[in-house]
Amino acid sequence: MMIPHTIRQHFQSIFKGEPLIIRSPGRINLIGEHTDYNDGFVLPAAIDKAIYLGFTKNSLQECRVYSLDFREEATFPLNDMQPRKGWINFIMGVTFQVKAAGYAIEGFDCVFGGDIPIGAGLSSSAALENGVGYGLSKLFGLNLEKLEMIQFSKKAENEFVGLNCGIMDMFASMMGKKDHAIKLDCRSLDYAYFPVELGNYEFLLCDTQVSHSLANSAYNKRREECEFGVNKIRIRYPQVKKLRDVDLKMLESVKQDLPTKVFDRCDFVIRENKRLIQSCEALEMEDLVTFGEMLYGSHLGLSIQYEVSCEELDFLVEKTQGMPFVLGARMMGGGFGGCTLNLLEKSKKETFISVLSDAYREQFGKSVKVYGVRIEDGTSLWQ
Repeated sequence: MMIPHTIRQHFQSIFKGEPLIIRSPGRINLIGEHTDYNDGFVLPAAIDKAIYLGFTKNSLQECRVYSLDFREEATFPLNDMQPRKGWINFIMGVTFQVKAAGYAIEGFDCVFGGDIPIGAGLSSSAALENGVGYGLSKLFGLNLEKLEMIQFSKKAENEFVGLNCGIMDMFASMMGKKDHAIKLDCRSLDYAYFPVELGNYEFLLCDTQVSHSLANSAYNKRREECEFGVNKIRIRYPQVKKLRDVDLKMLESVKQDLPTKVFDRCDFVIRENKRLIQSCEALEMEDLVTFGEMLYGSHLGLSIQYEVSCEELDFLVEKTQGMPFVLGARMMGGGFGGCTLNLLEKSKKETFISVLSDAYREQFGKSVKVYGVRIEDGTSLWQ
């Protein structure tokens, strides 16, 4: 693995000293999209693409950070951390949360970089935030619990970056386990690991090369629509707190009180939770055919009911439906771009890439990037 060695070399060149190196992975979500902020279930897994961060103390009251990917350095004072634009917000945001929680930290130097494709929906931001929290805990002997670090990452994203996201990305990156997916209850944070035994199959990600920004109004708009639906449903069913508490029969009984779009958003979330439960059962039985059907069902709902897909994502998923060696495919992540997740026979990988690449270039005049991913452990000390 070259990246940690590159981190070490740049660190010694820029800041001197021998850094502590943290590996913090990106994630895929097998199924369960937009369910997290509705107190539902998600099924993510940490992957073999990660951000690596080198840390040392610097005996100053400021933090100096160098990004290998952006080839630029940024600094911020420990006693006056204010949100700014750019990547430094992720690092400063976590540092602020750790300090605000009463932990004693000092100035530090950091160099980071990695191989998580930016803009592909693999949660490079959560990986970066987790890496900072884990690094500060190790560097300053804070002995932070993993769940506490996850909460610091989430608060950094919500308050410093300004994205009202759920906890899934941070949880998956921190708590990942090799060859297992995590069934996470986003209400209680109870979780269970499910083995992902793919046998002769593998996951490939197809990157549309369409940039997406979850910080835009569309993501927050979906949250508002779900909350609107819950408030209407609660009039008839006072016990309801989130869409997690609603079943299809309850939703149908208040259909006349809901705008069509709000009904569709709620209907999708309820059905997506059901698909996730069925997916876990299928994985336990190593029934990849049923699991693949759940992936296709998820994409259809995200595209038609939740309206967070785009032309490029729909095109890629539809193309796979004519390939007998593909068991399932769906858009992954918040939407409006990013990747599709595809489950296919390993022996057909080159055929899959060739057919999809040619069709995508003919349709959109640009390339589709394809990444293989393996399921790996979560954030940890490297070596």
